[in-house]
Amino acid sequence: MKKDIILAGVGGQGILSIATVLGYIAVKKELNLKQSEVHGMSQRGGDVSSHLRISDKTIASDLIPKGKADMIISVEPLESLRYLPWLSADGWIIVNETPFKNVPNYPDVDKIHELIKSQPQHILLDAENLAKKAGTIRSANMVILGASSPFLSFEDELYEEAMNAIFGKKGEAIVQKNIKAFYSGKEIASQSILQ
Repeated sequence: MKKDIILAGVGGQGILSIATVLGYIAVKKELNLKQSEVHGMSQRGGDVSSHLRISDKTIASDLIPKGKADMIISVEPLESLRYLPWLSADGWIIVNETPFKNVPNYPDVDKIHELIKSQPQHILLDAENLAKKAGTIRSANMVILGASSPFLSFEDELYEEAMNAIFGKKGEAIVQKNIKAFYSGKEIASQSILQ
């Protein structure tokens, strides 16, 4: 088992929470794990990214070489495009369609969506709307994580266990909203795969 994943977004979108859930699962499954993070002006909506490498074999570097990422998971559409050179030819890109317009000259959203859709294996979904339906817009990151889950070989119970461990201090209601958000993303991805 080997998964090289790039997580992308902007500060405050929960990119590092996604990394924490996946890291928790990797440790539970006794897999090797390496992670590299970039926090660019995260309090001002700056770039936040993480290279996350999970494998049952030894991992030499915490950085993913260009053209070798199995997956790009992004909570912000423009940020996902920044990492396309890292995506492998058969890799998946899973992206929230809702932009976080943190610059005055933010590019045309339709053009960004077209570029994402031009990737052979992509899932573009309205994670914020699904998160609202789950009970909190702050769980859009868990919607995106759920959408990526069909491409990872982890059991649903481990995702739930990880969310309980990570969000448990915030109360059972928050845990359940995140779990509900996760499954709504997974359902959308599963439907996309079957089409």
